Amino acid sequence: MRILALDSSGLVASVAIASEEALLAEYTINYKRTHSQTLLPMLDEIIRMADLDISDIDAIAVSAGPGSFTGLRIGSATAKGLGLALDKPIIPIPTVDGLAYNLYGTDKMVCPIMDARRDQVYTGLYEFIDDRLNVISPQKALSIDELVEEINQIGRETIFLGDGVPIHRERIENKMKNDYEFAPIHMNRQRAGAIAALGLQYYRLGQVESADQHQPVYLRMSQAERERAEKLNKYNTNEE
Repeated sequence: MRILALDSSGLVASVAIASEEALLAEYTINYKRTHSQTLLPMLDEIIRMADLDISDIDAIAVSAGPGSFTGLRIGSATAKGLGLALDKPIIPIPTVDGLAYNLYGTDKMVCPIMDARRDQVYTGLYEFIDDRLNVISPQKALSIDELVEEINQIGRETIFLGDGVPIHRERIENKMKNDYEFAPIHMNRQRAGAIAALGLQYYRLGQVESADQHQPVYLRMSQAERERAEKLNKYNTNEE
């Protein structure tokens, strides 16, 4: 069995192929490129280097959101296109769950934070029990202050990771009351390898959907949608 995994939910673009025995290939870029420029060439490259035919894959795992609106659309459109063309199922992986899975095996609580702008983060709280990822608090959007308060109330040692760490690190350091640390650089961003590993688990559990069914999970309205809503609200207020 082979899983193709895609993650373009944030600043990182990442593609991987995994079997039940090994991570066969992974290609990750986190440097000054747009996902529309990188994702398909990266996919072509790892298929070629792994000496596979794209039709050899059994399913497509994709980081399904939340995250960058543009990045999620690119990843989902790529997964849907491949799924429709190859008649393969989609395995939607919650973005924050996939990010947490980078720290597989830790006995600490895991807190991924992705920059959601407007002084918010996409986040969740996780732990590993009996070699499986357990969700303590599911992925959501909230302020970093609300998140730190929630962690302080739980009272567990925590590892932070994600692209929200550099932005909010000082506030975390100032407000955390429990022991904490930050993940090292090779574990602190999205990786398609983690999406593939979770995808294998979800596939065995039957947590798949057709390419027609797949839609990204945004959690919040896009900036354009927010601006439109604000304009409509202002217009309606003036009319009254």
